[in-house]
Amino acid sequence: MAGTMEVGQKLVELCRQNRNVDAVTTLYAPNVVSLEVADHPGMPKRMEGIDKIRGKNQWWIDNHTIHDNQVEGPFPHGDRFIVLFKIDVTSKAGPMAGKRMQVSEAGLYTVKNGKVVQEEFFYHMM
Repeated sequence: MAGTMEVGQKLVELCRQNRNVDAVTTLYAPNVVSLEVADHPGMPKRMEGIDKIRGKNQWWIDNHTIHDNQVEGPFPHGDRFIVLFKIDVTSKAGPMAGKRMQVSEAGLYTVKNGKVVQEEFFYHMM
């Protein structure tokens, strides 16, 4: 069974390669919970289940052009770890379509039995 640091290292490695969907598929528990700062159109701030989280990540990939992706961490603490993300991205759809943005966020992940059981994202919405 993978420990917290090992799960964190694998997640960071996959995210650096823009393989977020693979990270969800291989590292997340079936009943994982994802918590965002706010509701977004078609996506509530609280989502549960690996299929919904995989779908959320695929939506991000399908609706954004990623110019640069910096991922730092993991920074472990017991059964949790934090990852810092800095993304240079242009939205393809919605009210931000065509706008290039610099996104910074922190993800707090909780690991149980070698799988991510909860992810929480922290960022400032402008």
